[in-house]
Amino acid sequence: MKFRKNPVVIEATQWFKNGDHPLDYANLEKGRVGGAVYSLAYRKERNWEGDVVRYYRDPQISGELKCSICGNKYHDHGWIDTLEGGHIVCPSDWIITGVKGEHYPCKPDIFEMTYERVEE
Repeated sequence: MKFRKNPVVIEATQWFKNGDHPLDYANLEKGRVGGAVYSLAYRKERNWEGDVVRYYRDPQISGELKCSICGNKYHDHGWIDTLEGGHIVCPSDWIITGVKGEHYPCKPDIFEMTYERVEE
């Protein structure tokens, strides 16, 4: 059987480093530490971990090792939780907002073959 993807307009942001995603510091609850609530500007200025793309951490892998996919150090990568589990985000990956508001990464070459810009 063959299927065609339903045409759907998506939101996507290309990610290069922590804090790049526009929603990374939008959740005030994630800015709450104890009784204090820290603003988007405060958290971004201090390079706090993003809400959508978090820091990549793996106790089994040195952050100085280079990724076999993109060649960057693992310290330069992000991590995103998806409906299918977590995924590493390489610098320059696109972060797509799905139809249910979920986020997931997409490699630039796949993104370019799959999507075209929509004029607003």
